[in-house]
Amino acid sequence: MKVTLDLEQLLADEKITQQEYNKLKVLATQSTGSLAFSILIGFGVIAVSGAALALVPAPITAIIIGAAVLIGGISLLRLGHEQWKLLAQICILVGALMLAGGIVVADDGNARSFIAIAAIYSIAAVFAHSSLLTVLAVLSIGPILGASTGYGHATYMLSVQEPLLSIIVFSFMGVVFYWLSTKLPLAKDLHLIYSHLAIIASRTCLFMVNLGFWIGSLWGDKLNKLTATPVIVSDVAFSVVWAIALIATGIWAWQNNRRWVVNVVAIFGGIHFYTQWFEHLSASAGSVLMAGVLALVFALMIKHLNSMMTTK
Repeated sequence: MKVTLDLEQLLADEKITQQEYNKLKVLATQSTGSLAFSILIGFGVIAVSGAALALVPAPITAIIIGAAVLIGGISLLRLGHEQWKLLAQICILVGALMLAGGIVVADDGNARSFIAIAAIYSIAAVFAHSSLLTVLAVLSIGPILGASTGYGHATYMLSVQEPLLSIIVFSFMGVVFYWLSTKLPLAKDLHLIYSHLAIIASRTCLFMVNLGFWIGSLWGDKLNKLTATPVIVSDVAFSVVWAIALIATGIWAWQNNRRWVVNVVAIFGGIHFYTQWFEHLSASAGSVLMAGVLALVFALMIKHLNSMMTTK
């Protein structure tokens, strides 16, 4: 656990003695030095990996370097030294992204490459007890269902080609992961670790479900893979079901003291509201003014809800 303290203010308020101030300042200096060292080493790892990939720009190079950096990061994390934790996380992220990129390019973006990536990330996440790898493992399922992102000049893009299928798959996965978090073997520390990873996976699934609803509420969906004849699901249907799902999930989260879920539901509730608001009312001075007033009201409501809940 990390705590931020203003040592000068505590000393001035006579909450700590001069001796305690000197001791804490020395410890803080050591921690800052370790942090700076880890950041520098992390940048060095990124530079060396990037340069090696530039010199030999081939998918197999990215796969080898990515795997080596990923394994190195997992090994550092497993050592359990707090001063190396940041460096380990940097290596895990860089290695995982390079490995995934190499596999995808080598297989020309085939769906099986994302299945392989999801499997690799899942195994590595369990072995390294890494929340980051858990999130990446779940996100790797998205491209299999047609999800993608893109960037143009000053433009960010999000694509979910199968919103209904994405909603169904990630909803099922989210429920399963949440159930697993309550049913894992009671093995003290390991139970807490794996339960936490299952919760992280469930939360990521909830995020992806909302993305599916968001795209579906704008464009609708046409089912032509699961049925013999195409079935069109309108954007209105997505909008209505999304609103009902957000309300139901919010009530469940409130009753079960799930603050994170309450906040996510509130955020996507706001996104849903403003998306439909501007889709139907368009942007005008009046609509923007009313939207701003409602945003302030929603913010105060969320703040009030958070103050009434304990962290869980």
